[in-house]
Amino acid sequence: MSNELIFGFHSVEAILSKEPERFLEIYALKGREDKRLNDVINQARKFGISIQFMQRKALDDKAKGEQHQGIIANVRAGKQYSEKDLDDIIKREQTPFLLVLDGITDPHNLGACLRSADAAGVHAVVVPKDKSAKLNATARKVACGAAETVPLVQVTNLARTLREIKDAGVWVVGTAGETDTTLFEANLTGPIAIVMGAEGDGMRRLTREHCDVLVKIPMVGTVSSLNVSVATGISLFEVLRQRA
Repeated sequence: MSNELIFGFHSVEAILSKEPERFLEIYALKGREDKRLNDVINQARKFGISIQFMQRKALDDKAKGEQHQGIIANVRAGKQYSEKDLDDIIKREQTPFLLVLDGITDPHNLGACLRSADAAGVHAVVVPKDKSAKLNATARKVACGAAETVPLVQVTNLARTLREIKDAGVWVVGTAGETDTTLFEANLTGPIAIVMGAEGDGMRRLTREHCDVLVKIPMVGTVSSLNVSVATGISLFEVLRQRA
């Protein structure tokens, strides 16, 4: 199993609280004295995790430009979710709520989408294995711990997965600008998968063809589009609002 570096308190705390056995070593800023760092170090030591204190330049070099907040950890890679896991999640949940990201290649956007997904109660985020951002340290840090709570399911063939999702009784709702139906007019209360496409290009043709309905976020200003993570947050919380 491969290892990876994670940066920042949210990422370290999330894994420490759920899977402390994944930690190999923690690197902390030497000379920093504050309650949050001390709490993490004390918790890590309870699990027998090695702590190495380093000067800021050494931490900066290890982070390679990422914002680390004075803490970095070397951890074993987490669980990789596949189509089989997605099938189990859909069967387990009474009203499945999925987020599908088609062609999101920026890890910052992936992390932000995961954060919104966690906050809105999404059961799984689905991405294609190819032409998609990886769940790297940047995505994990932006996700603020959500990468450890929301399964990120990588699928080989997104169009086939959408067919299987539909066969399981999940309504697939795609977001696109060229429809007359707004997000707020659609019925989003049942088992649902919200599909978001990449900025600029939007959803790929095959992805669009496998959607049951297309909706758009109404725009009244001068900008023509929203950042995909912002649009994702709006869409997910409209589902949550209707379900509430």
